Amino acid sequence: MSPSDVEATPARAPSKAPTRKGENTRNQILETALRLFRERGYDGTTMRAVAEEAGVSLGSAYYYFRSKEHLIQAYYQRSHDEHLQDCSGRLGSERDLEARLLLVLRSKIDTSAPYHRFAGQLFRTASDPDSPLSPFSEESLPVRRQATELLQRVVEGSDAKVTPTLAQELPGLLWLYLMGIILFWVHDRSTECVRTYRLIDRTTELVVRVIGLASMPLLRPLVKSAVVLTTELRRLATPDHLGEALGEEAP
Repeated sequence: MSPSDVEATPARAPSKAPTRKGENTRNQILETALRLFRERGYDGTTMRAVAEEAGVSLGSAYYYFRSKEHLIQAYYQRSHDEHLQDCSGRLGSERDLEARLLLVLRSKIDTSAPYHRFAGQLFRTASDPDSPLSPFSEESLPVRRQATELLQRVVEGSDAKVTPTLAQELPGLLWLYLMGIILFWVHDRSTECVRTYRLIDRTTELVVRVIGLASMPLLRPLVKSAVVLTTELRRLATPDHLGEALGEEAP
């Protein structure tokens, strides 16, 4: 936190239901922060600058967002909400797993497009495993869980035959796959991110084929062993809260 950010003591988040005026103020602060993040970068933006640009007091900015990190978490939530709104209605009429997964992955890139440049700047901070802005952090758990639940709906609403062993792990594995797609997108400088869409199209087909092969009786013991290995590796390499978000039981 920069010196200018400690001139006011962060207040607790509002306990009462937000009023329309309060929601407008909150949205104004968030929109201003996102613009400044795009223009100045994350490190170059202070809470004081956000308040001044938004036309509110520093205390008011802290009333709605206790820190810059809370502004980013609000951005994560907004990004997920926009993604969910864009793809949820269309999922209901589609049963093919590949088509459902393609729809959700492409929708994520579509709705994230306005934030592409900002995402590249944010990545420098979010890539730190100790940063609260990391998608794997405890602070990011609510949005991570919601995204995993969406991918669970993708699988459960399809006509694909998935073994119970794989079904339990699949939403979490697909979330990790989504994170890989987003990482590629962050670094994609092709026109309209055409390379990212190409990657989605080609890898989704492979992922769905592997899921289909996993249901074959001869491969089920191998799939079970692979799931156990994947679970153990993730349990060793990630915090407990991430394992919880991906559906793991405590050891």
